[in-house]
Amino acid sequence: ETVSVSVVGEVSELSDKAGYKAVYFTLSDGRSSMQCLAWNDDYRASGVALRCGAMVEVEGSFGVYAPKGRMQFVARRLSMAGEGVLRVRVAELAKALAAEGLMGPERKRPLPSHPRRIALVTSPRGKAVWDVIRTLRRRYPVAELVVAGVAVEGRDAPQAIVEGIAVAVAEQPDVLILARGGGSYEDLMPFNHESVARAVAACPVPIVTGIGHEPDTTIADMVADRRASTPTAAAEEVAPDTGDVLALLHKDARLMARGLGARLAEASQRLRAMAGRPVMREPLASLGIHAQRLDAARSALSRGLPARLTSVRAQVESLAAALGREAARSVERMCGSVERAGSRLEDLSPLAVLGRGYALCYAPDGSTIVRAAGQVEIGDALVVKLARGSLACEVKDRDEVE
Repeated sequence: ETVSVSVVGEVSELSDKAGYKAVYFTLSDGRSSMQCLAWNDDYRASGVALRCGAMVEVEGSFGVYAPKGRMQFVARRLSMAGEGVLRVRVAELAKALAAEGLMGPERKRPLPSHPRRIALVTSPRGKAVWDVIRTLRRRYPVAELVVAGVAVEGRDAPQAIVEGIAVAVAEQPDVLILARGGGSYEDLMPFNHESVARAVAACPVPIVTGIGHEPDTTIADMVADRRASTPTAAAEEVAPDTGDVLALLHKDARLMARGLGARLAEASQRLRAMAGRPVMREPLASLGIHAQRLDAARSALSRGLPARLTSVRAQVESLAAALGREAARSVERMCGSVERAGSRLEDLSPLAVLGRGYALCYAPDGSTIVRAAGQVEIGDALVVKLARGSLACEVKDRDEVE
């Protein structure tokens, strides 16, 4: 307490509440942090407005708050020492990612109205996981919740968060929540890491972030499809309120009942109108005129059918007689034609020629007719066909004539 020192660091936490006698803040150099306070009189006299991320130089000494056994640095003079290193580095990365279009509003996807499966990537030991579980159980207990527990602080946290997103996506959720509870600016640095930002931007399902508290904004928030102020708010973003869903269902049920009642009333009115028609009240009366027409047709048919049959019978008999006469004449004509053809065939028959004294001479093979003497040799056996019978002859001599 008697040693006065000067410290330069970045303000990572700040509590300046009305009614407090001092301003409480935390200084950090990226590797360690230190709890500090400045009495209101000293703070106002310095003319410095502390804010998270500001680089300041403070002069004072260490003291101990005995009731809680806590050492803290009591700053008596404060001055600005430049922009916070961490915030500058984060701002540069955010600017580069924005230039690539990863933060553009056209990339933001709508959230499913009634998700069946929700994935949560967060620390399994923090308050955030229980805030989300309680909120979903209260608002939308029908959804299945898949939790990928990862480290959200420390050097390996960015890689763990990236792997957690990949594992959660493998479960095929409808929407994904990336969350963690409040903390200092240094505590939230894993969510400002480039690998985490690119994993969030490349997530194939809509992703909602709920990181820290309302004033805290990380690069992961900027590239996500929806940013919520807290893990509880993120759960409220992805899940509809069961009461609202029931109210909507009741409203739809009333509208359906009203529409169905109107259709039933219209159908009933039409049914009554149809029932009042004569054809429905006295169906036989509407058939009377048709029955009379049927009787008249039957009577006309009974009178006209016998006369028609007599006329048709006379026509048939007349046609039968004409057909008989024509058939007889056709037969006579055909018989005459046959006789003439027979006479002509008789005249052309070789047998008729033979009957006049001629003969047919066949070669030794019995089928070839001999027309010249040169067709046979002396000694050949010939068959001579006569008008009645045939002769077997032998050639004794031959006389060939040119």
